[in-house]
Amino acid sequence: MHLAAILLIVIHSGVALAAPELPVFHSRPAQDGGQDITVSLQIFGLLTALSFLPSIIVLTTSFTRIIVVLAMLRQGLGTVQTPSNMILIGLALFLTAFTMRPVFEVSYRDGIAPYLNESLTLRAALPRAGEPWRHFMLQQVRIRDVQLFARLARQDLAQDGKSLSNGAPVPYTTLVPAFATSELTTAFQMGFVVLLPFLIIDLVVASLLMTMGMMMMSPMLVSFPFKIMLFVLVDGWPLLMAALFGSFHL
Repeated sequence: MHLAAILLIVIHSGVALAAPELPVFHSRPAQDGGQDITVSLQIFGLLTALSFLPSIIVLTTSFTRIIVVLAMLRQGLGTVQTPSNMILIGLALFLTAFTMRPVFEVSYRDGIAPYLNESLTLRAALPRAGEPWRHFMLQQVRIRDVQLFARLARQDLAQDGKSLSNGAPVPYTTLVPAFATSELTTAFQMGFVVLLPFLIIDLVVASLLMTMGMMMMSPMLVSFPFKIMLFVLVDGWPLLMAALFGSFHL
């Protein structure tokens, strides 16, 4: 009896929801003759897109370059877990927000704000909000990386490598992986420059220990305080932050 009552309630609720006076998720005619989705469906799409937000932040902003360089710095210092991963990620996020602030402002002014004020539809606001991000990625990306992914996707690029041969912009499916590849390349180049002084200190300390016959002592243990002292004396953290910020073409 209880099961039958529950089934009747569920069926009755389903019928009531299946045929409302106006569906929750529906489209409406737009001014240009097309169809525009309602706010309910837009919110549903926004909540779904939030699950991809970490990947979007990592692959379309300066976060990748910053976190890789910081991780390689920690590796060079030999501090293992100091600073911790939480500190490095937090520092990378705030430096990313500082670096991407002009992009955020233009995107909000041109696309998000008009949409919130209902002066633009979602269809018109999305390209305008995404154009500053496209411009930022095109400023950082290497042309050969764009050419690689365009060739894999069988797309014909223009001579400048920043648009297709028919004048259309490079699709995000091509631009985003090319940008991520370029960022990794740049991060490893900067990481090499960061690691080089620490490598020299390790080699010098290892040679001195070998000369003194102290082969059983770990060179990393002896060189660690010298690397910390060098990094502090050259004011390493502000120098690295300035170098990371200056490496982006804004």
